[in-house]
Amino acid sequence: MLEFFTDPVLRAPTVGSMLMCLSAGLIGCLVFLKKRSLVGEALSHAAYPGIVLSVVVAALFFPLSDQGTSWVILLGAFLSGLLGLVVIEQMEKRLKISSDAALCFVLSIFFGVGVLIASRLQVTHALWFRQIQVFLFGQAATMVDEHIVVYGVLALGASCVMALLYRFLEILHFDPNFAKAVGMPATLINALIHVLLVLAIVVGMRSVGVVLMSAMLIAPAAAARQWTRKLSSFFVLSAFIGMLSGFLGNVFSISIPKWVGEPRLPLPTGPMIVLSAAGICFLSLLFAPRTGYITRLLRATRFRVRCMQENILKALYKKKSYKRNGWLLWRMRVKGWVEGSQLTERGREEAEKLIRLHRLWEVYLVHMGQGAERVHHSAEEMEHVLTPEIENQLQHLLDHPQEDPHSQPIPQKGAR
Repeated sequence: MLEFFTDPVLRAPTVGSMLMCLSAGLIGCLVFLKKRSLVGEALSHAAYPGIVLSVVVAALFFPLSDQGTSWVILLGAFLSGLLGLVVIEQMEKRLKISSDAALCFVLSIFFGVGVLIASRLQVTHALWFRQIQVFLFGQAATMVDEHIVVYGVLALGASCVMALLYRFLEILHFDPNFAKAVGMPATLINALIHVLLVLAIVVGMRSVGVVLMSAMLIAPAAAARQWTRKLSSFFVLSAFIGMLSGFLGNVFSISIPKWVGEPRLPLPTGPMIVLSAAGICFLSLLFAPRTGYITRLLRATRFRVRCMQENILKALYKKKSYKRNGWLLWRMRVKGWVEGSQLTERGREEAEKLIRLHRLWEVYLVHMGQGAERVHHSAEEMEHVLTPEIENQLQHLLDHPQEDPHSQPIPQKGAR
């Protein structure tokens, strides 16, 4: 792995991609929080005509080499992307066009203009057209040390802005009314964030291209959101996932062909970076501790098993028939609730706790005005989820009742 940071050929693509993905991950958090994920897609396509025209200008006035013209191309793409952002905002504010319609309009019109000019150059100036294609699909593998400086400046600038404006961003995104009341310069802050967004998109095109750049804004943020509920951790984790995606994309683009026996045919680095970010996002959606699909499925399964155990426990306590399940009975024996087919002392305490919660909830529902004949089903569900804190509140509210609405005694805590 160290060769990706020391090898003269691999160092620039790896470090440059990691820095690009770091800044994209940071700025993508703000896009994600504002629920405007399509902005990145629209602006990346809006920057395309700027790339095409700047390649033409750079080719006319400078030698057409990647090192000499990169700053001119980036400037043209930045101005074009900024123009696209202004058009989107003006369409929303002055023409009262919905956000999604404005985004689609700018995306299609600007990209269409860029494709039109590029198609003409394909016939008249094939060398210029090849230079343009680098930014359309990305070509991270040909980056040089100069790009490390460019991406490093962007990553440093984005990190400093996020650190300095963190409190302002926190208030602006979660309590905009308070921000307006205290006179926070929301317009200036939003303008600065938009400039950083366009910069991140423009600079990232060299790695992953116009078509895939929006994925690098959203995938790290979407993955990070699954693992944390704090804004500060959200920024840090998104930046880390972005850097990890940039590194893994470079590693996989070289390693996968070796694994399949084709070492001379490396995979394109840009798409591999995006696929790495998408893979991390997919795994986060499945296995994140609070919101992951597999994690939630396991919690739901564990809860259903617990409910079935507790229902058997109540049936044994009341000496009623129940559907026998050897595995559940084994689990109850392991917990010390059952010995043979009889309740232990600990099992009786657990059963009495369930019955107490059931009947307390019935008393509470009647206290709130429901009929006694309608409370049993709700209590059957709530007895499994009531916490000791809620139990104490119910006892206090209902003045420690002794019987339920059906004149059944309520087992008291610590009575045995």
